[in-house]
Amino acid sequence: MKRFIVTGGYGFIGSNLIKLLLKKKFKVLNIDKLSYSAQKYNLKDIKSKNYFFKKTDINNKKEILKILKRYKPHGIFNLAADTHVDRSIDDSSNFIKNNILGVYNLLEAIINYKKKVRLVHISTDEVYGDISGSKRSDESFPYIPSSPYSASKASSDHLVNAYIRTHKIDAVISNCSNNYGPRQFPEKLIPKMIYNILNNKPLPIYAKGKNSREWIYVDDHCEALIKLFFKGKSGEKYNIGSDINCNNIFLVKKILKSFAARKIKIGKKVKIIFVKDRPGHDFRYALNSSKIKRTLKWKPKINLDQGITKTVDWYIKNQKYFEKINEKNFSHRW
Repeated sequence: MKRFIVTGGYGFIGSNLIKLLLKKKFKVLNIDKLSYSAQKYNLKDIKSKNYFFKKTDINNKKEILKILKRYKPHGIFNLAADTHVDRSIDDSSNFIKNNILGVYNLLEAIINYKKKVRLVHISTDEVYGDISGSKRSDESFPYIPSSPYSASKASSDHLVNAYIRTHKIDAVISNCSNNYGPRQFPEKLIPKMIYNILNNKPLPIYAKGKNSREWIYVDDHCEALIKLFFKGKSGEKYNIGSDINCNNIFLVKKILKSFAARKIKIGKKVKIIFVKDRPGHDFRYALNSSKIKRTLKWKPKINLDQGITKTVDWYIKNQKYFEKINEKNFSHRW
């Protein structure tokens, strides 16, 4: 039976990945330092004997090395990261510490472990920066990050590549588009809009809502990550996207329509409002994911309508999720 470590496993993508790995009958150790966005609610229903949790910071190199020696994983999925662009603009220190130094310490632990283990390092499409016109960034595109967040992720990608070349570690890098789905912290656009609709609050959107993003349902992303562990070529990077681009105003209106289709009464304060744009806001992200589709025979299964329906359903059925979170941690984020 394969043994995996998932760092940041109480986060959005990490918790969904853990559920999928357990469903596939693998053993999983969740490593999480339990920062503000980590939610134990995300894995509250797991009772599997194949699931384990260890509260640890990936910056703790000595502890990570001890875990590697004790657990002897076949693979590590690195999802431990600070991810919210606005927070990185307010204060980038945690992004430097966790996204760059954290990856450095994880890599050092791996080379000191001195046994074969495959690292799947999860990154973002934002490292490519603003993609103009109808272009889609493939894996050969230069890195032109715009925010401290995307710059920190670009730095971590470069670190992983350097350790692959210099220390011959077994690793692959994934760059994924915007994820959405159940268990996402409500500082991000989709769960924020759902929370505000459920709580009769306005729906704030940057500028005029024309910024375009590529959206992928989280389970499709997680299936791709597992495929990368088993089939990805060491030293390679793979874009993971859906080819589904839409602007923010379109997306928010689609969420509103999803509520209307359920005949859920929407409060009078639930109205789209436009707020001042954030500094350095990229207008468009778009990936060319033909490499993973061609070489690994992966493709997304969930279209945007299906994904939004699944996502809205989960939050409606799990409103206690919001009760577990201090609203101050997300009320002024969008």
